[in-house]
Formats: sequence, C-alpha cells, structure tokens
Amino acid sequence: MMMGQTHSVQGFLIVSRVRAFWELLKPRLSMLVAFSCAFGYSLATGGQVNWNTLIVLTVAGFLLSGASVTINQIMEVEFDRIMERTKTRPLPTGRVSLAEAKLFAVICGLLSLVLLWKFTNAFTVAMSVVSMLLYCFVYTPLKRVGPVAVFVGAFPGALPPLLGWIAATGEITHEALIIFGIQFIWQFPHFWAIAWLADDDYKKAGFKLLPSGGGRDMNTAIQIMIYTMFLIPLGLLPAKFGMTGLDSAIVATVCGVLFFAQTFSLMKTGSRNSARRIMFGSFLYLPIVQIAFLLDKL
Repeated sequence: MMMGQTHSVQGFLIVSRVRAFWELLKPRLSMLVAFSCAFGYSLATGGQVNWNTLIVLTVAGFLLSGASVTINQIMEVEFDRIMERTKTRPLPTGRVSLAEAKLFAVICGLLSLVLLWKFTNAFTVAMSVVSMLLYCFVYTPLKRVGPVAVFVGAFPGALPPLLGWIAATGEITHEALIIFGIQFIWQFPHFWAIAWLADDDYKKAGFKLLPSGGGRDMNTAIQIMIYTMFLIPLGLLPAKFGMTGLDSAIVATVCGVLFFAQTFSLMKTGSRNSARRIMFGSFLYLPIVQIAFLLDKL
C-alpha cells in the first residue's frame, strides 16, 4: 500500500513538473506563432508543401517562441511576482527555478535553430535569431520605458509568417511583406486591448504600454480604432496582388469591419468589457483571415 502511494506521489510530482515547464512555454501564444509560421510557408508554396518541412517548421516556431517567452519571464520574474495576472506563473511560484528556466530556454532555442538549419535555410535561421533578440533584449526592457515598446515588439510579433515565407522561398518578396504588414498592424489593437485590461497590474510593475500618455482614455481608444481600421484595406492586398482570390478578400473585409466596429463601443464607454471584446476579436481575426487566405490559395 505504501509503495503504491509512493508511486502515486512520484507520478503526481512528475506531472506537476511537466505542467510547470509547459506553462513556461506560454503554449497558446507559442501555438499562434507556430500557426503563423505554417501559414506563411503554406501560402508561399501555393499548397504544394513539403510535409516534413511544414511539420518541422511548425515545431521549430513553437520552440522558438517558447524560448523567447521563457527568457522574457526570466528577465521579468520580479515584476511578475507583484502582478495579479502573473504571480502564479512557474517562476514567481518557484515551481521552476531560474537556473532550470535558463537551461530550458537554451535547449528550446538551440533545438529550434538546429531544426530550422537542417530543414529550411540560413536566411530563416538568421531572421529567427533577429526575432528572438528583438523580443527578449529590446522589447522586454522597453516595456518599462514607454509605449514605443509596442512598436518595437510588433516587429518580432509579425515575423512568424515572414519566417514561413522565407523558409519556402529563401527570400523576402512584396507578398511576404504584405502578410508581415497585416500581422504587424494587427498587434497594435491586440496589445493595447490587453494593456487596457491589465493597466492597473502593469502600473505596479512600471510597464508603460498604452499610447497617449498611458491613459485608458479617448485618445487611446481612437488610436486602437485607427489601427484596426487599417486592417480593412490591408486585408484586400493579397487579392490585389494575385496572392489569393475574391473569396478570402470578402472574408478579410467582413472580419476587418466587424473588428473595427468593436472599437466604437470602447470610444463610447471606455469599459473593460469593450476592451475585452476587442481583445477576443483580435484572437479571432488573425487565424480566421489567415485560414481564409490559405483556403483561397489551395
């Protein structure tokens, strides 16, 4: 009986440890990055994908993102301890030590780059390194400096579809810049909606991510509205340049208009519920539009 209980406790501890490292990877965010990499690759190949490359690229994208967000959490562990939304993460709670997290980040990062080197090309590897460095060592410290952090962070945040395109073609073309541009602009309403919701927490840590002096005010709401509005014409560019067709252009326009319409409630009420709807709208907009582009291409 005692031996059975011992095995149960050991099993529970192993599962808890695995779960802690899994949380460290921020799986939902990393899956979105992996999907965007796969999207860029599949769009560039016109559906004529090498499945081995696609699978490896998806895994490598997930690991690259996981390494980056782990480094981010290492650098911000003291701030995470004082914010409600982050105080239960693996590092603040001690479920993973800093030394373990550093080793984990190195392993994930190196494995990602090795996979990309073997299955894609040197340009993809180089851009992946640039993405990681920008996110970890430029964007992360800038979060306590001012709203410029969101602009800087939008570059590594928009690189995944570009990385996928480069993995397929070995070059940056105007088509690659279009899908980069859509994801780049998308991040402003996405980040600012999150920052609106987490503003009180962010102020505890000294994070300054909202525009217009960092206030949850009309100026910030208008900027969210403007960037969301830009997504409507941007969503038409793939069809304009022959990358996709009319069907996806219609889907992108409808999604863009619905996303844009959500911003008026925020300007009218300034409520958390309005900001939350914009945040969830951003989560829906990007994958739906990207899937529409892919289906139209296929």
